[in-house]
Amino acid sequence: MRVLVLGGDGFCGWPTTLYLSDLGHDITIIDNLSRRKIDVDLEVESLTPIRSIGERIRAWREVSGRSIGFVNLDLATEYDRLVAVLADLRPDAIVHFAEQRAAPYSMRSPQTKRYTVDNNVRATHNLLTALVETGIDAALAHLGTMGVYGYGWSGTAPIPEGYLTVKVPTPDGEIEREILHPANPGSVYHMTKTLDQLMFSFYAKNDGLRITDLHQGIVWGTQTDQTCRDERLINRFDYDGDYGTVLNRFLMQAAIGHPLTVHGTGGQTRAFIHIRDTVRCIEIAISNAPEAGSRPQVLNQITEVHRVIELAKLVGDAMGVDIAYLPNPRREAEENELNVRNDQFLALGLQPTTLSEGLLEECTDIAARFRHRADPTKIVARSVWRAGMETADDLLTAVSAQAEAPAQAEVPAQQ
Repeated sequence: MRVLVLGGDGFCGWPTTLYLSDLGHDITIIDNLSRRKIDVDLEVESLTPIRSIGERIRAWREVSGRSIGFVNLDLATEYDRLVAVLADLRPDAIVHFAEQRAAPYSMRSPQTKRYTVDNNVRATHNLLTALVETGIDAALAHLGTMGVYGYGWSGTAPIPEGYLTVKVPTPDGEIEREILHPANPGSVYHMTKTLDQLMFSFYAKNDGLRITDLHQGIVWGTQTDQTCRDERLINRFDYDGDYGTVLNRFLMQAAIGHPLTVHGTGGQTRAFIHIRDTVRCIEIAISNAPEAGSRPQVLNQITEVHRVIELAKLVGDAMGVDIAYLPNPRREAEENELNVRNDQFLALGLQPTTLSEGLLEECTDIAARFRHRADPTKIVARSVWRAGMETADDLLTAVSAQAEAPAQAEVPAQQ
């Protein structure tokens, strides 16, 4: 297939690009390299050294013999260029990663809130409009998030895949309807993903676009079989408080002997997926796209569910480091239950990668190897969810005090 990977230079986009290319697909990346610009703004770099997009593509051609196209294009602001690229390449499938992906960054300031909405919502709508204008019948797979459901769902009832059956009382008795699962975003970033799914619903119904929305869990791990082939192909490893995913942050902190930063009680339950499974799920999604006229297909792209404190203890015990309990900068319950359905991916052949010791070693090897690149001042999250919460300086003071104090019984900080 001819596949466009939007945002193909990013943490999920780059390994997906190589994976699909390795399978023989004809790949073109569309990216405005904004994630690299954000690194400059935040004055932090990936723990792993990331080569330029040109060097990455040249290295892949050397080791695989396959070429990858690249177009530097901003989906949110360059609509006419997007239409021209689509009309020229006429892709069979499009993978949409081209959104600002970090919840903490989206809550960092009024400017980052506005940027996240402007970029994410406009990029998605421009893409949908361009597909209608060009008449291209491409399978569209969008990387969404489990966060559209929120984390207030409790008890044993599993979160379904996108749609919920409800009973509606009428004068003639109850009738059943299937609706999009009610959205409950916990950040501006998650809010943009809930807006995405409404746009998908409209354009699938109104214009027959074939859309798969992947509600993905938190990604952990760094490398895939393809990114391991040459150091110039290495994937991102974000560890800072804005972009670092929780398990990867723990692994980096352990590698440099820093206390593992757990916000609140650590009782938050989250869904997880390894980067190797992410790329496999993308391939499954574009190979099993819905028919024109169907509602958007929603797949829960997760493999495991864990409490944050369980992960911290797992890493802490393995690496011999303490846990630092910090005030939680998010507006959320101290604990939640999470039971998630992922039947469709399992039925389509996904064989999940689990948190086995060997795969944890893969991540700690990366963290240990590049630990000299870590900036400890970037570890603590600097984003707070509402006025009156602890500031970034308060959090830095708290973690510094815990790091310097003798080992104590693990008692969560008061909220």
